[in-house]
Amino acid sequence: MDSLLAKVKENIEKVLVGQSRTIDLLLTSLLAAGHVLVEDVPGMGKTVLARSLARSVSAEFGRVQFTPDLLPSDVTGLNFFDQQKGEFVFSPGPVFCNILLADEINRATPRTQSSLLECMAEVQVTVDGVTRKLERPFFVIATQNPVETLGTYPLPEAQLDRFLMRISMQAPSREQQVAILERFRDDEPLETLEPVCEREEIVALQKKTREIFVAKAMLNYIAELVEASHGFHSIELGVSPRGALAMLRACQAYALLSGREYVVPEDVKAVAGPVLAHRLTVAGAAASTQAQLQAVDSLLHSVPVPTEDWTK
Repeated sequence: MDSLLAKVKENIEKVLVGQSRTIDLLLTSLLAAGHVLVEDVPGMGKTVLARSLARSVSAEFGRVQFTPDLLPSDVTGLNFFDQQKGEFVFSPGPVFCNILLADEINRATPRTQSSLLECMAEVQVTVDGVTRKLERPFFVIATQNPVETLGTYPLPEAQLDRFLMRISMQAPSREQQVAILERFRDDEPLETLEPVCEREEIVALQKKTREIFVAKAMLNYIAELVEASHGFHSIELGVSPRGALAMLRACQAYALLSGREYVVPEDVKAVAGPVLAHRLTVAGAAASTQAQLQAVDSLLHSVPVPTEDWTK
């Protein structure tokens, strides 16, 4: 693992116990310049995960608590008339940051949810016909509770597809639970967390991710997985070309995180569930995360793994 990434992970682990894979996937999404949806029940540390990453990187952090009465302008910003200046002035919303926590995103109306579409896809915001670029890195960490559905609005397919990954927290073992209690008994580790890297370094790592070598055999492997998702016995709607590109970027990022300069089949298997599951519509279980993950697992077993030399 790159020394800088190792420092970021180690810093986050000062707060979170037993979440090594979750942190790896979060950093993979960041390196791939994607966004991540953290889906889990309350109290598992979703918000703490986002805040720990934000504190580990010297970058601007924004947070939006999504509620049914939230308006799109509460996210993107709005123009207001300044009487002293005698003209309209733009007041930027919380989306103008580097790391944005969209907490409980499924509690907002679809209209408000859609206010994130442009900034997530194009790293820009358009208000009253004026387009403003967002500063890179721009990383959205959204959270949602999959159990409580009263007063929520399911994310539409277009919104889900903007997330590179959908991940969940790992349930701690008894030993890890004791470690959590000991760690938070006399202190609040999150409040004392210091940044270990600059945002410019993250941008440089994102550029380096694009340079990770992907052999033709690996490209064919990803393409075969995507093709197999169409017409698969338990899948009604397969992976789109955007999903295939998401797999490519995630594999490159995971390879960099693993300290390699090329992608191997293990990278594909490691990120396939988080990247592909939320992009599938499973027959008879469209809203079941577990059924979608099982479908991805079946896809991986149905497509032969390439055995060619995939190094440069």
